[in-house]
Amino acid sequence: MKAGRIDAHHHFWRYTPAEYGWIGDDMRAIRRHFLPPDLAPELQATGIDGVVSVQARETLEETEWLLALARDAAFVRGVVGWVPLAAPDAERHLDRFRDEPRLRGVRHVVQGEPEGFLAGAAFNRGVGLLHSRGLVYDILIHERQLPEAVAFVDRHPQQLFVLDHVAKPRIREAALEPWAQEIRRLAERPHVLCKVSGMVTEAHFVSWKEEQLRPYWDVVLEAFGPRRLMFGSDWPVCLVACGYGRWHELVCGWAAGMSDHEQAEIFGGTACRSYGLEEEA
Repeated sequence: MKAGRIDAHHHFWRYTPAEYGWIGDDMRAIRRHFLPPDLAPELQATGIDGVVSVQARETLEETEWLLALARDAAFVRGVVGWVPLAAPDAERHLDRFRDEPRLRGVRHVVQGEPEGFLAGAAFNRGVGLLHSRGLVYDILIHERQLPEAVAFVDRHPQQLFVLDHVAKPRIREAALEPWAQEIRRLAERPHVLCKVSGMVTEAHFVSWKEEQLRPYWDVVLEAFGPRRLMFGSDWPVCLVACGYGRWHELVCGWAAGMSDHEQAEIFGGTACRSYGLEEEA
């Protein structure tokens, strides 16, 4: 038995224009279905043993669907689903998944919410229910929401948080600040981890360069350290800018100067430990 190499962030979906309106004209390449048989060859080619499937729609129906896929696809080790955490009956919704061992976390698309959302009393009450159920909360925000996220995680010192996509810095503009300063502040909280994912899509889809990414990689490495970082592909969203294999190659190249142990943390150890992923047989 071993933990293996893990892709801690990707999506499945059955595409419809109504349900995926955020996939704009400049993202036509991903206006189609993406299902386990589409991902399996990418994992085999890159030596990835398992994945964490993350919600892309805010519906309980999608959470149930992702869990059903996980039961049929052994490489799906965990699911980060959506539950209406701000609802008065959030506890009831969470309880319906008590017997789903592959539900390992919950996420809300906070990047699309108005300022102040993370301070909402009802939402924070819902987040407060996660720790006792052993569930992680994935933070999906833009750079501008980092100060709000710091205050948010401080309200839940026992809850484990995972920051998605390094908080979506303005890579296209080569703007390192104030993102770097705020990332360091967030990383001072030991109960917050970070996914090295979703970065090429914050650069120019066509003309991005590897050297644009390195300053952001280096900041999160310094801030969080390898034991609190995890690799994520953000497939299939990444396909509007680069293929699965190319993103994996880039992160491997960046991590090549680290020790074998540090690389193992980024490419599996951190994800398995934080999400409590089942080991492969």
